[in-house]
This record gives sequence, C-alpha cells and structure tokens, in this order.
Amino acid sequence: MLEIQDATVRYGTRTILASANVAIAPGSVTVVVGPNGAGKSTLLKLMTGEIAPSGGRVRLDGRALADMPARMLAQRRAVLPQSSALSFPFTVAEVIRLGLEAGGHRLAPRAIGEALRRVELAGFEARGFDDLSGGEQQRVHMARVLCQIGDPSRWTEPRYLFLDEPVSSLDIRHQLTVLRLAHALAREGAGVVAVLHDLNLAAAFADRLLVVLDGTIAAIGEPAAVISDALLERVFDLPLRVGELPSPGVPFVLPQTAAFASLKEPRS
Repeated sequence: MLEIQDATVRYGTRTILASANVAIAPGSVTVVVGPNGAGKSTLLKLMTGEIAPSGGRVRLDGRALADMPARMLAQRRAVLPQSSALSFPFTVAEVIRLGLEAGGHRLAPRAIGEALRRVELAGFEARGFDDLSGGEQQRVHMARVLCQIGDPSRWTEPRYLFLDEPVSSLDIRHQLTVLRLAHALAREGAGVVAVLHDLNLAAAFADRLLVVLDGTIAAIGEPAAVISDALLERVFDLPLRVGELPSPGVPFVLPQTAAFASLKEPRS
C-alpha cells in the first residue's frame, strides 16, 4: 500500500499542495483530474518519491519513501513523466533497455520486442528515437515503463505504475491502447495512478477518481459518485453537464454544453 498522510508541498512561501491524504492500493486504477496548475503533477511526484513533502509522510508498505534507496524504488515503481528529453541518439531498443535495467531485469531482446508489440510499434527496435513522431516516442516510453514493471507473474510484492498525461500526444486509437494496458496491469495486481485531462477517458478507466483543485483534494471516489454537474462547475468554472453511458454507472461529460452556453452569452 502506498500512503500519503497529511502531506504538504511548499516552494518558498507558496503552498502547492496542502494536507493531502491518499492511499493507493494494488490492483486498482486511480485517475487524477483537475484544472491546469491545480497540483496534479506535484501530487504524482510526491507519490513517486521525486519530491519530498515539506510536511507529513509518504510511505510504501509502511516504509518512508525517503528511506528507500533509488534502486529499490526503481524496482517497485515505474514513472512515465509528461515529457522526457534524451541527450544521446538512442535507438528505440536502447530506450527500452533503460527500463529493463532500472527494474533489475535480464536484458532480453524478446522482452523489448514484446513490449513494442503491446504498444503497436513492432519492429521499431533499430529505429532512432529522435526520428519518431511525438506520439510514437510517447508509446516507446510506455513500452519502457512496462519493461521496468516486469512480468506480474514474477512479482514477489506489488508494483506501481505512475503515468503523467500518458495520452497527450496520441490519437484516439492509441489513447485506448495505452489506457487498456494500464488497466490490464492493475487487474494483474499493480497499483496504477494516471493524470488525465479527458474526463470521459478518466471515467471509463478509473476505479477511483481523485479531483485536485487549488492544491487540495476536492473529491475522491468512484467516477459515478464523484462526477456531477455541481462538482465540475466548481472545479472547472464551466456549466458542464453529465450523462450516463448505456453501461451502468459510467458517467460521461458533454463539453459542448459549455460551448453552447458561451455562444448565448450577450456581447459586452
């Protein structure tokens, strides 16, 4: 279990995140949503150990993240950041090898090829990473973190996967590919946390939604319990309307309602 207890993050005199309390259980998908600058990425970095809390605690299985060596952390969790810059002309296979090495796994060409197949980039091993499109690079990094997490059948303790806007550069087909992979990994016992902006994708794939607003956790729970007209208007300051898909309990948001409302506003 990954636990954040009364955690606060401050930069100088500015509080970025205040008194956060979250528990991330293995076998579930938690999706973090909220407006730009609300503190979503800061919360994720707190969970991964990239930053330490100014106050409060972050623990993995009862042990403070700050007390865990970097190699041990790398073998328990993998992180896909918003963007990743590479300083050298790596091939695709070399990028994915970084994940295998970080996770302490054997450097098996078969594992690299299988990871690329799963993100629909089979045969890309020898391609130059810098020659790929932005969406292809994002999928290569997804393959990298999948290799770092490793084969669930070999785990002796739960692993965690953290994804910060993992579908921002992807078309709808590959958005679904990436999120299905994350969802399947959770069903095999991983704890998955993803930051998403698309509320409908968030509702479709999340076991729990965590809503961040102005550095605080505004709501957390199952999508059907969290997403409402009132909450979305408070968080995004828009008159959004929520419906329900034919699949019971899966809400969907109609952004067009806000667009049509703005068209009807009188001109100043």
